[in-house]
Parts: sequence; C-alpha cells; structure tokens
Amino acid sequence: MSSSLATCNLPRREARGENERQETDMKKEVVILVAEDDEAHALLIQSNLERAGISNEQIVFQNGRETLDFLFGRGTGRKREPDKPYLMLLDIRMPKVDGVEVLRQVKADPKLKRMPVIMVTTTDDPREIERCHELGCSSYVTKPVDYDQFVEAIRRLGLFLLVVEIPKVNGERK
Repeated sequence: MSSSLATCNLPRREARGENERQETDMKKEVVILVAEDDEAHALLIQSNLERAGISNEQIVFQNGRETLDFLFGRGTGRKREPDKPYLMLLDIRMPKVDGVEVLRQVKADPKLKRMPVIMVTTTDDPREIERCHELGCSSYVTKPVDYDQFVEAIRRLGLFLLVVEIPKVNGERK
C-alpha cells in the first residue's frame, strides 16, 4: 500500500542510514505554490524558505486568476499535475481574484479540498481570519510590517513545513 502523504524535503545530511535514505526517497516532493502579488514579498518568502532548509520547487503566481487557472487547468499557462502533492501559501489582497475567493474555490473542489492552504497576509482583521478558517484554510500567518519580523515569520513557517505531512491533491488515497 503506497502512502498518499508527502513531506517537504529535509535538509541534506551527509551521513544517512539506509532505512532513512529509502524512506526519504519514497516520499513525493511537495510543490509549494506562492500566490503573492507583491514581488518583493514573494522573493522574501522564497529565499527565507530556502534558508530554512526547504529545497522544494516553488511556483509563484502574481494574482488569483493565475493561481486558479493553474489549479483548475484553464488557460494556456502551466497546469497542475494530477497526484502531485501541493501546498499553497496564499495572500488575501491580490488583483483579479482575491485570496479568499481562491481559498473558497479550492476547498469547494473535491480534488483540491485536501490541499493545505496557509494564508500569509498583512490582513490581521479577526473577521477575515475567522472567515478563512471557516472556508478551510490550514493556518493563518499575519505578515509583520517590520522587515526583520517578516523574515523571522517566514523562517519559522519554513521550519513548520519541514515536518508537516501533505496529502495528494486529487483527494484520493491509493
């Protein structure tokens, strides 16, 4: 029976035992989707996840429409691969389609609803936080305005991602 869960890649260690090597090799690599319209924030997220030891592929979307097109296979751009594990870091305030609507559509879809969605946004309105949790977000991280605090928040998020289990996107177990 194969597992339908995957983990983020752990930092490489020079000496690993055979069992540990086989376990790591059998896990599928999680693709991190970063839906963030602020290019500077997207770059900070990417670089600080890498500094935290996350070596997974990251795909950046600059608006909610691009994100939805990727996930639902619309348009002419890159498309989501079936049976691949994804995790989304989602901003709320984005052009074309906002992050709350992206979250709503993802969690309403039977094939996507198990995908972890972590809201990473400057919005700290308790009503917005509650709304995102009601729609099914996995976690909600408020981006601090201070640069150093923002870097530290993303570093801690990266450490969290090192240990979290990620289900396949198709919503089925094999």
